[in-house]
Amino acid sequence: STLQNTAKQLPKDFLHINDFDKDTIMKILNRAIEVKAMIKSGDRSFQPFKGKSMAMIFAKPSMRTRVSFETGFFLLGGHAVYLGPDDIQMGKREETRDVARVLSGYNDIIMARVFAHQDILDLAKYAPVPVINGLTDYNHPCQIMADALTMLEHVGRIENTKVVYVGDGNNIVHSWLLLAAVIPFHFVCACPKGFEPDAKTVEIARSAGSKIEITNDPKEAVKGADVVYTDVWASMGQKEEAEYRKKVFQGFMVDEALMEMAGPKAFLMHCLPAERGVEVTDGAIEAPNSIVFPQAENRMHAQNAIMLHMLGA
Repeated sequence: STLQNTAKQLPKDFLHINDFDKDTIMKILNRAIEVKAMIKSGDRSFQPFKGKSMAMIFAKPSMRTRVSFETGFFLLGGHAVYLGPDDIQMGKREETRDVARVLSGYNDIIMARVFAHQDILDLAKYAPVPVINGLTDYNHPCQIMADALTMLEHVGRIENTKVVYVGDGNNIVHSWLLLAAVIPFHFVCACPKGFEPDAKTVEIARSAGSKIEITNDPKEAVKGADVVYTDVWASMGQKEEAEYRKKVFQGFMVDEALMEMAGPKAFLMHCLPAERGVEVTDGAIEAPNSIVFPQAENRMHAQNAIMLHMLGA
């Protein structure tokens, strides 16, 4: 029957934003708004994850990802198990395909934050239960879903906005590009030469019809932005390059002057952790147009909606 065929084609896992169509992404975001309102009101009657458990695999340390997933799953009635870098050593102590099948026997859903993108793909391939990408070196879809939710709340829309990312063309940029492959908006990545995002991913977003610009001039780029977005210049695992990057990234700091150039409607976003005084100034983060902390809170609400969708709850 056709119904079964469609059911088979729906992604089992949440690995990349563009695995889903626009209607589904908007459905998840609108669900996030509903469930957030319920949680904020203090109403704890909605317990769709009662009797469910989630395994959370962390090859990288984390504050936001761990707390937002663990707390969010708990608030909706479930139980989350934290597995840190030393608990599994996925790929070293135990093969990823073995971990995937063992954890699926105990849990209803798996979330993983790993280094190599292939690890999340392998985990998803071998786990019978849904796998959620909590960050890889290639992308960070849960973060950008939280960012999209924050845009809906503060800008009022995602379509036909201008989002300007200033800094390193990293996994955050790749996820913005994959969102732009699903929902049309104008995305600009202003980065130093040699730090551009993956060319194939840029092409995916362009061919979907979004206006994508890669530039080396942040001052020109930010003009008329709805959102100016930045992230640390050296991600986890790149700290040995941090000093070198500080030199190369001169002129890419998001400060009050750059926000001024962006114009009066620009909001500042940062996925945190922030190195205040490096990629962003203290003044910019504490300014009235900074929505960095509502954005951080939205990690939990966006992820709750993603998990609801993946568990069909």
